[in-house]
Amino acid sequence: MNVLVYSGPGSTTESVKHCIESLRYLLSPHYAVVSVGEASLLNDPWMYKTAMLVIPGGADLPYCRSLNGAGTRKIAQYVKKGGKYLGFCAGAYFASGRVEFEVGHPLLEVTGDRELQFFPGIARGCTFKGFDYKSHAGARAPKVCIEGTTDKVYAYYNGGGVFVDASKYRGVEVIARYEEPIDLEDEEKVAVIYKKVGRGDVLLSGIHPEYSPDLLKPESEEFNKTIEILKQHDHERKVFLRNCLAKLGLKVNEDVEAQIPHLTPIYVSSHLDTSLVNKLAENLKNNVDLVNNSTLEDDNDTLVFHGEDEDEHHYLLSDDTISSEDYTSAPKHIKIFNNGGLPDSKSTPYFNMASYFSQLQALCKGNNCEIGSVLGYGEVVTSTSTLLDHNPKFLSQLPHGFIITATEQVAGRGRGGNVWVNPKGVMASSILFKVPSKGGPSTNIVTLQYLLVLALIEAILGYGSYERGSGAGYEDIPVRLKWPNDIYILKPEFFNNLEDGKTVSSTVEGDDEKYAKVSGALVNSQYIDGNFNLVWGGGVNVSNDEPTTSLNSVLKKLNIIRVARGLPELPPYQPEKLLAKMVFTMDQFYNVFKTSGLRPFLPLYYKRWFHTNQQVSLDAKGDGHIRSCIIRGITDDYGLLIAEDQNSREILHLQPDGNSFDIFKGLVYKKQ
Repeated sequence: MNVLVYSGPGSTTESVKHCIESLRYLLSPHYAVVSVGEASLLNDPWMYKTAMLVIPGGADLPYCRSLNGAGTRKIAQYVKKGGKYLGFCAGAYFASGRVEFEVGHPLLEVTGDRELQFFPGIARGCTFKGFDYKSHAGARAPKVCIEGTTDKVYAYYNGGGVFVDASKYRGVEVIARYEEPIDLEDEEKVAVIYKKVGRGDVLLSGIHPEYSPDLLKPESEEFNKTIEILKQHDHERKVFLRNCLAKLGLKVNEDVEAQIPHLTPIYVSSHLDTSLVNKLAENLKNNVDLVNNSTLEDDNDTLVFHGEDEDEHHYLLSDDTISSEDYTSAPKHIKIFNNGGLPDSKSTPYFNMASYFSQLQALCKGNNCEIGSVLGYGEVVTSTSTLLDHNPKFLSQLPHGFIITATEQVAGRGRGGNVWVNPKGVMASSILFKVPSKGGPSTNIVTLQYLLVLALIEAILGYGSYERGSGAGYEDIPVRLKWPNDIYILKPEFFNNLEDGKTVSSTVEGDDEKYAKVSGALVNSQYIDGNFNLVWGGGVNVSNDEPTTSLNSVLKKLNIIRVARGLPELPPYQPEKLLAKMVFTMDQFYNVFKTSGLRPFLPLYYKRWFHTNQQVSLDAKGDGHIRSCIIRGITDDYGLLIAEDQNSREILHLQPDGNSFDIFKGLVYKKQ
């Protein structure tokens, strides 16, 4: 589920940055915290996949100009149906019944009723004089008292208001009040409120508990004093913000001092055939310009290459104050094991490269498996896909089938530009496919994504056996494909016997979705030197149960069913073995795909997917005209979804980049 931070007209870059940074600290890995623009908020069906909408600080009038009407109706409907709204400063003014801001000021006055009215009363400001839109001149660190406790919090303030007579409104709960005198006539001095709206939750704040003093830049002497006060009391601020998020019903991290992980070196080896990595090292040395024979300044990243015998401790990142925005500029260190060696277990405690190569060797049985033979592994990376497809000089020198995998991603990428922190327990990998641009069915490269997700689900189901077609019990794991390339799994609470995993006609029981996503993927392409360089990036939730469930969590339920039937328990999925099984299966499938395309795989794809004869509502043009359709399959040339209009019998072809498919609501909708 996403937490969306509005970044459209009215928001400030600074406010959006502080929101995203603080919320990622407190909500990852339970939620993906991403920014969202005006067009997406107005046109996209974001409500179905959003845990909370955040409207940050900035200016309230541009919010009104952009979102009044269609936007506020959509937001209000989202909250009333169970969504969560968090408004800081301008976002709180925007959600109140009426705004009275700097009344009488010739330049700053803003007054008027507002449409959302989550707080039915007046939001009046400024609480403290001196506000200036273009600076921190009016900023300060006021002390606020937490209602019903003796706790005090110092938080950044700049232009926020008070919620007039908040305690007199039914359903409004006061969360915090200003302790010190304010520059308004208001006895209650309410700074933060909470209210239940329909089935949803709303929290509005005149202060900025999301602002981190570490991200504030020194300005005037007075503002520097404010920063120092905030730093002295930063722990209390984090605890308060965490409690506010918990009040809204979100799952939060208990450790408010948890640090964003540091980037680690990436280890590259072709342990089973050292000639492959030696050739890579030679290509890098001879074909690209390296500064000091070791550093490549590529389009997105600075890559620093190191030999197998080089001591790595002097180049490990150690900056405790690094923010997520610094990851791109930080150098990425790559250690190449060109003598056939592997890093020791202390360097890679969460992934055993020797075990991976051993599993791959057993699967290939002495045959040449191109895919996965050269492996790069990093414990903490930005994004496995970004490291490849955003660095074309590096990409051009890599061999077909090169794979990079990671234990954690701090800037993982998904469809639609989503960015998230990828936690331990999710096997994140990206694989390079170099496809010649001439001849053969494989020129329909768009269908490669269907082939690879099919290979991945076959690896999951066939995990327990080295023989193709037998999973040694793992074939009962209830996983299904969602068009075009996601994998969903039956949640443990709905998996009580083996038959439960075979029924997909109904994916909804009441308001509870029976299936949860455990894998997603995307493919990006670049044309270099006569080849399409396709980077497939995918993640599989092997053992992390947040925010939904994992393979191993469902496997535990399968083992309960197996024991009741007198069968032995199955060992949990291990990332090394699953990765080896995945790349081996991809290699086998790809060899057929190169000459025959997707057609031979369609029967197996249909066997694994949700959608055979599924009835859906189609908004093909995005104009609200709904057509009732039945899913019939996909085309073998471009993987278009085939839908038949139940009334006219017209056959429609839908492309994945133009439409989104919500299996739980039976809805295919057009992307804007």
